[in-house]
Amino acid sequence: MLSFTRPDAALLALRPAVATAPASGDATSGDFLHHTLRPVLKLQNELLLAVVADFVRDHHVPLATASAADQQRLLTELLTRNVKLRYTVIGLISGLFTGAELAFYREHRSELNRRLLELAVRRVQDQVETVVKLSVV
Repeated sequence: MLSFTRPDAALLALRPAVATAPASGDATSGDFLHHTLRPVLKLQNELLLAVVADFVRDHHVPLATASAADQQRLLTELLTRNVKLRYTVIGLISGLFTGAELAFYREHRSELNRRLLELAVRRVQDQVETVVKLSVV
């Protein structure tokens, strides 16, 4: 059983409940995805959308005038190809890991970053209207 420090317990208490499959005996990347990444992404949803919207506005990406298909493509390209935005999103999420989660993340960084960005892209694409509204303000 993992022991948590006071800051770790506070971080865990902040996270919204997300329906997940029971954890397997040994920690896997799939367990981490369901028990850590999804809840933290849900918690940070508004900030994630605001960061992407600010990036769209600051870099003059024509998201508001693009067709729905082009909006999806533009967001995917931004979140997968732009290193600055990718690392901003990774930092936004990984900054809320507990000590034990951070240790696991450091061991599996490349795979977990890939999974984290896939979830972030999906989340942003599903809320493109909100990103457009935030970027036009």
